[in-house]
Amino acid sequence: MTTAQTLDAHPAPAGGDAEQLARAVDALLACAQACTACADACLAEEMVADLRACIRSDLDCADVCTATARVLSRRTAGDPEVVRALLEACVSACAACGEECERHAQMHEHCRVCAEACRACETVCRELLAR
Repeated sequence: MTTAQTLDAHPAPAGGDAEQLARAVDALLACAQACTACADACLAEEMVADLRACIRSDLDCADVCTATARVLSRRTAGDPEVVRALLEACVSACAACGEECERHAQMHEHCRVCAEACRACETVCRELLAR
């Protein structure tokens, strides 16, 4: 079952674009996965001490994205201010992590992949904030 199908199956209709919401949840979860995998890959690199900031940024971003995806998936009586604050935090975390991973993208493919996921997630969260 896809995210869109799960959200559509909810018995209480919610305002907003359900398809856009489903894309956001998918992007958030993909980013969290990429960040978690990148942090783990950084730990396996020879010069792990040089990647300390990247690991921290990866883990922070993964946690923020996961929390945001979970809250966005709850469609019953949500608090718009909480959602807005989480989306704003996600934009910040994704921007910071994307920037940090881009510093290492030439040397580490996992950082390049993570930076892409962060940028895509940042864009989707900005789009949700704009609606």
